[in-house]
Formats: sequence, C-alpha cells, structure tokens
Amino acid sequence: MAAKKKTAKKKTTAKKTTAKKKVVAKKKTAAKKKPAAKKTTAKKKAAATKKKPAAKQRASTDEFKEFTPYTSAKGEEYMNDAQREHFRMILQSWKHELMEEVDRTVHHMQDEAANFPDPNDRATQESEFTMELRTRDRERKLIKKIDESIDMIDSGDYGYCEQCGIEIGVKRLEARPTASLCIDCKSLDEIREKQRL
Repeated sequence: MAAKKKTAKKKTTAKKTTAKKKVVAKKKTAAKKKPAAKKTTAKKKAAATKKKPAAKQRASTDEFKEFTPYTSAKGEEYMNDAQREHFRMILQSWKHELMEEVDRTVHHMQDEAANFPDPNDRATQESEFTMELRTRDRERKLIKKIDESIDMIDSGDYGYCEQCGIEIGVKRLEARPTASLCIDCKSLDEIREKQRL
C-alpha cells in the first residue's frame, strides 16, 4: 500500500511540474511576442509620419489656397480693375505660401542635418534632402512665373494670349493664374511637343 501511495505521489508531482513548465514556457513566449508587436507599430507610425510632409510638399507646388471665384456681371468688361485686383490677390497669396514653404525647408534641413555613422542612414537623409531641394527648385521657377504674371497685371497685358492675343478667360486663369496662352494655342503647343519626341 505504502509503495502504491509513493508511486502515485511521484506521478502527481511529475504531472504538476510538467504542467508548471508548460505554463512558464507559454508566459515566456507571450512575453517575447509583445515587445515585437510594439516595435512594428512604432515603425509603422514612424513611416506614416515621414509620408505626410511629402504630400504637403506636392500640394504646395501645384495648388494654392482656396479663394472665392470671381462672379462677373452681365456686360462687364474683360480684365477690368476688379478682375485684375482679384488675380493680383490670388497670385500674391500663392507666392506668399510658396515663400513660407521655402523658409520651412531651410529650417527643417538645418535642424535635421546630422552625420549618421551608418552609411544607409546617411544615404536616406541625402536622398530626402535631394528630393526637397528639387521640389524647392520647381517652386523657385514657379515664383518667377508668378512675378512675371504680377508684372503683366501692372502693364495691362495679363489675361491675353501671348501668341494670338485673344482673351484667356477668367475660369482658365483661376485654374492656372500663371497661364500665358489660351486653350487653343496651348493645345497646339502640346501637339508640337509630342511630335518632337
């Protein structure tokens, strides 16, 4: 009887220790998995924050702040004082927005510039800076076009096609305030460009 009790006790203690080992093993694997999940979410958040400024840069180059469209009265003269002032306001606000973006880029590049020991990190930073500078170069050319358009408003030539001399149109100028060609001349220009290629 005593021998049977001892073997029964040994079996129950062996079962308990194996059960405890399994529980401990499960806890260890669960503990290992949790930090890995935190790292991936942190990486995803970092990637999401990096993508946002790029979208802002694209928008600032091609678009400008919203404005109220000009409603012309019946029989109103084309490019009167009110229309010229409307487009001057659009062009100046667009230029101001682009200049703010240039200042923001300069400060960003000064703050973020670091000498990373890892060559991959340095290469990533260099490529990001190159993309920003390329965008700023496009904006610099756009600012020059905006200045030319403001000068044309001052001289009274704004709103008329440079090639044929007809009216460009208020709606087209609101869509692209730096337009210097009417739709027909621009279409012909694009066709000629395609034929050269």
